[in-house]
Amino acid sequence: MTRAVVVYESMFGNTKAIAEAVADGVGAHLPTDTVEVGRAPTAMPDDVELLVVGGPTHAFGMSRPATREDATRQAGGHVISEGIGLREWLEQLPRGDGRVAVAAFDTRVDHPRVPGSAARKAEKRLHHLRYQIQVRAESFFVRGTPGPLVDGETERARRWGDALGLEAREREASASRGS
Repeated sequence: MTRAVVVYESMFGNTKAIAEAVADGVGAHLPTDTVEVGRAPTAMPDDVELLVVGGPTHAFGMSRPATREDATRQAGGHVISEGIGLREWLEQLPRGDGRVAVAAFDTRVDHPRVPGSAARKAEKRLHHLRYQIQVRAESFFVRGTPGPLVDGETERARRWGDALGLEAREREASASRGS
C-alpha cells in the first residue's frame, strides 16, 4: 500500500496546524505521516506516492537562518522548528524519479500588499528537482506574524488535503489498471 508524507516547518504553530489539517484530509484516502522538517527523511521511501511540503513565508519566500532567529526572538525563545528549515531540507532532497507527486503550501500574513510565498518557492525547487507537481501551491492565512490563523483556514486546509488524497488515490488506481 502506498502512503503520503506531509513535511512542515513551523515557528509559532500555525503552519503545524495547517499541516495536520492537510494530513487529516489526505489521510481519508491513504495512510499519511506528518513530519516536522528537522526529522524528515531526505530520501522518499518506495511506498511514498504523495509528498506535501509546507512552511511559513518569511521575507517573501522560504525561511533562512536569520529569519528563523528573528522568529525565535519573537516567540520568546521557543519555536516548533528549531533546526533546519524547509529551504535547507529541499536542498538535501535528491532528484525525483517521476513516481512521487508533490504539493506545496505555506502560511502567510493575510494582507494583499504583502508579496511572496514560501509555497511557490518550494514548488519551484521541487519542479527543478523533477518532482511531479500535483496541484499549484496553496497559501493559508494568518492575522499577523505570530498568528493566529484566519478563521476557517484549518477547515480549508483539510478540504485541500482531501482533494490531494483523492487525486492520489485515483492516480494509483489508474496506474494499477494500466499495469
